[in-house]
Amino acid sequence: MIILLIFIFHWYSSLFFQTIFLHRYASHQMFTMSKGWEKIFFFLTFITQGASFLNPRAYAILHRLHHKHSDTEKDPHSPEFSKNIIMLNINTVKHYESVRLNKKDYSKYDYDVPRWPLLERFADHWLIRLSFIAIYVGLYVEFTTENWQYAFLPIHFIMGPLHGSIVNWCGHRYGYVNDKKTLDNSKNTLPIDFLMMGELFQNNHHSKPTKLMFSRRWFEVDPGYILTKLLSKLKILRIKNA
Repeated sequence: MIILLIFIFHWYSSLFFQTIFLHRYASHQMFTMSKGWEKIFFFLTFITQGASFLNPRAYAILHRLHHKHSDTEKDPHSPEFSKNIIMLNINTVKHYESVRLNKKDYSKYDYDVPRWPLLERFADHWLIRLSFIAIYVGLYVEFTTENWQYAFLPIHFIMGPLHGSIVNWCGHRYGYVNDKKTLDNSKNTLPIDFLMMGELFQNNHHSKPTKLMFSRRWFEVDPGYILTKLLSKLKILRIKNA
C-alpha cells in the first residue's frame, strides 16, 4: 500500500500549504512571519503542489475578489454560475490566468502578497510542471501493485486546483448554516471536512473572513487552526486574530 501512503502524503501536504500559506496568510493575512520563513513556505508550497502549483499572488487576488463578490456574477468561482464542477474549474482557470497575467487592473486587491518572481517564473514553466508529472508517473510505475491504483495518478496532476474546487463547489452548495447574515450561499460541509483541514467551514469563514479559526460549534474541528497555533508556539509565525 505504498501508493496509498504516497497519495495521502501528497494530498495533505499540498492541502496544508494551501490552507496555511495561500489562504490564511497570503489572502487574509491572519498572521505574520519573517521574510525567511515566508520564503520557506513559498518554496514548500511549490514543492508540494508541484505540477499544479498556484501562484500566491494570483491566488490571493482571486480569493479577495471571491469574498468581495461572493456568489454574484463577479465572483470568480461561484457554483451559482457554473452548471457543474467541471465548468466551475474552467471558469476559475480563466479568472486565475487573467489575474496571473495582469489582463485587467487588479491593483485594488494586489497588496501585501508574497512575491518571489524568479521562483514564480520557474514554477509556472511547462517543463517544470511536466517534470513533476514525470516524477508522479515514475513513483506509480515503481510502487503500484494493482492496476486500480493508477486511478489515483491523475489527481496528483491537479492537486492544488482540485482542493480549491472541492471547497468552492461543496462549500457553497451543501451543508448547514451557522450565520444567515453572510448574504451568500456559503455552507459548512462537515461530513467531508476531514479531507479539507477546516476549509469546508465556508459559512463560518465568510461570516468572519479575517478570523483564523474556521470552526464555531463544539462539534466542529479546524485542523488548519490547530496547526497554525502549533506553528505560533514554535515561533514560526505570529497570529493576529485567532
